[in-house]
Amino acid sequence: MSSDSPFDPSRRGALKCLAFGGVGTLFVLAGGVLTPVELALAAGAKDSPAASGVPLFLQISDTHIGFRKEANPDVAGTLRQTIDFVNAMPVKPALTIHTGDITHLSRPEEFDLAAQLLAGLNITELHTVPGEHDVTDGPGTEYFKRFGQASDNKGYYSFDHQGVHFVGLVNVMHFKPNGLGGLGGDQLAWLENDLKGRSSSTPVVVFAHMPMWTIYEPWGWGTGDAGEAMSYLKRFGSVTVLNGHIHQIVSKVEGNITFHTARSTAFPQPTAGNGPGPMPLTVSSDQLPRMLGVTSIRITRHPLKAALADTTLV
Repeated sequence: MSSDSPFDPSRRGALKCLAFGGVGTLFVLAGGVLTPVELALAAGAKDSPAASGVPLFLQISDTHIGFRKEANPDVAGTLRQTIDFVNAMPVKPALTIHTGDITHLSRPEEFDLAAQLLAGLNITELHTVPGEHDVTDGPGTEYFKRFGQASDNKGYYSFDHQGVHFVGLVNVMHFKPNGLGGLGGDQLAWLENDLKGRSSSTPVVVFAHMPMWTIYEPWGWGTGDAGEAMSYLKRFGSVTVLNGHIHQIVSKVEGNITFHTARSTAFPQPTAGNGPGPMPLTVSSDQLPRMLGVTSIRITRHPLKAALADTTLV
């Protein structure tokens, strides 16, 4: 979508814009550097920004299947639109990463519907980590029943793909409302061991649900022991840390580590500190495009980096 596209003021039209505004982010590997490209731009012509490198993976987050409130009464519909959009890409990546809150209340029927919908992705591999909404029962029985095999039911695991080392972390198992996430000693020890012996020139992608840096502590937008995890990663030349949870794009670069949160495919949330707390944000249809947007990417070669420009749908 471009910023001058006509806007249908109906709720149906608003949800359509919501789907396009939050369809996910495609990551491209170019010259050993990971570059995020807004999916709406990558799904079009052959001369899209994705053509600048090899499509590596797609991030989707916070689908919240089972949510039925006014902010978006049809989250399954917007996820279907997202999947249709992905499947229309002329060159698709081999991986999809879902950074949590697949469901809204961890119910079996919600996981069943989510699995049915996600199976429609014409992408070979799906990798996930749980969000707090996926483990509302405490041990996350339904989540691990469906997605536990890759991690031997621990939730955290790693794998390699096209020269990139991927690490999935879990920071929601001891989640408290408006409390910071946590990794815990066992997971941190595993991470330190997992990274030992790997060349510092290996690109690393870390994905978890809650932000891995403190964006806004009063709302729990952070991970309390993330600093120790980052200390194991700082020696690597290219580290990309991906999260969901806050339903909006917030980025930070610290040394060689780039932090990036994703939009939801379900509903927006307020910006940090704006309102009584994090919650589904219901807006009138004429306001919704001001809260959603697209990101354009310009690749510069000297030095090789990505220049990101966020634009609202107005």
